[in-house]
Amino acid sequence: MAESPTSMTELQRQGQWDENQLEGKGTDLHINSPKKRFASLKRTKSKGPGTPLDWGFPGELTDEQVECFKKFRDEVEKRGGDFHEAVYSFGDGEGEAFALTRWLRARKYKYDDVVKMVEEAVECRSEAKKDNFYPDPYDALGCDPSVYLTLFPQLYTGKAKTGCPLFISKPGQLQPDALDCMTTMEGLINFHWHIMVHDFSSKLHAYKAENPNFVRFECFCILDLAHLSSTQLSSRCLDIVKKQSFIDSLCFPETMNKMIIVNAPKFFTLTWKVIKGWIDVRTATKVELYSSKSSSSKRLLELVDKNELPSDYGGAAKESDELIAEQNANSDVKRVETHLMHMRKNASWSFTVASDEKIKVSAYTNSSSGAIFSVTLDKQTLLNGVEVKSPDGGPTQVDIIPKGQLSAGTYKVRGDSVSGMLHSDNFVIVVRAYAK
Repeated sequence: MAESPTSMTELQRQGQWDENQLEGKGTDLHINSPKKRFASLKRTKSKGPGTPLDWGFPGELTDEQVECFKKFRDEVEKRGGDFHEAVYSFGDGEGEAFALTRWLRARKYKYDDVVKMVEEAVECRSEAKKDNFYPDPYDALGCDPSVYLTLFPQLYTGKAKTGCPLFISKPGQLQPDALDCMTTMEGLINFHWHIMVHDFSSKLHAYKAENPNFVRFECFCILDLAHLSSTQLSSRCLDIVKKQSFIDSLCFPETMNKMIIVNAPKFFTLTWKVIKGWIDVRTATKVELYSSKSSSSKRLLELVDKNELPSDYGGAAKESDELIAEQNANSDVKRVETHLMHMRKNASWSFTVASDEKIKVSAYTNSSSGAIFSVTLDKQTLLNGVEVKSPDGGPTQVDIIPKGQLSAGTYKVRGDSVSGMLHSDNFVIVVRAYAK
């Protein structure tokens, strides 16, 4: 953490509102009156007219907003407990001034609405809090997170010029049918709690430790819509997004610093023009949409240093897919490859084993009827008769090939449905490659 600030401007900028500092203990501050204590929250006349993005931040408040801040501050301290923890969702490191104004902005400084929002957030957090917001990602999701992230690619990498963590999400590659084979809606929600409380929060505090002037606990998001089709926006897919967005907007308000939507298909561009007219000016100002790769790259380089931005978005860092693959790998696993089989009668898929790899092959499904799998090399059957099915219709994993049993070569894995042509079942084949 930074040393104690020695001016009110520095105090406001860092978001440190410790009473000892405000009363001048251990510093050269001698501010004891409530009137002076909150003076730096206000917007000075010399600043001139503000912008929509200034609204509601420390140093930009009106007299009425400062009074609302003080009232809310007293309420948070009086209630303590779960109420206090909900407000300080990223811990005390954010600083009182910036933590409280996030919630106030979310309800436009309407005090009763803000208090009601926090109460609702306390209730929303209650079940996840019992399990400490799922610190183990595997337990949260109910399956291997590295496999999940091949089906819905996303990662944190680097930071924007504001210091905010850079988050990249690729919903155009989201495969809801595959996710159903591996996890449940409950697992997806639990994993989202893990990401926000343990992953995102730890990155915010890491940036704060590196740069004590970082006070806005927000995220810079690149939303990559490449490969998105209108048919992908199924009710299942939208339900996932809706539930995760509900948690974010209620329990982690005002944490979006900027969103750049890239590779937007034409149908989404038209939709966005309509949506933009429905939301308030501040939120709309944070979102920019680009269909042209050259235009989006130019804009991103204005907001993110070249060395922090993946090369597929115009920067000099590694490509995002490579970064995701590295994120998914661990000390043993070199790579993870997945394939979704939509199987009515039978389906097959080929994969390659390199000479320096050991391979493990698994299948995931929620099919209660199941399928029989075989593995061949150059039309020679190496393995046959492996049954993959879910006893209760829930996500199930079956290991088809144990690690290290296949030598180098290109193999075909085939599944034959037990139910035949009666209906279609889904299976996800997962290849994990380990270093020899």
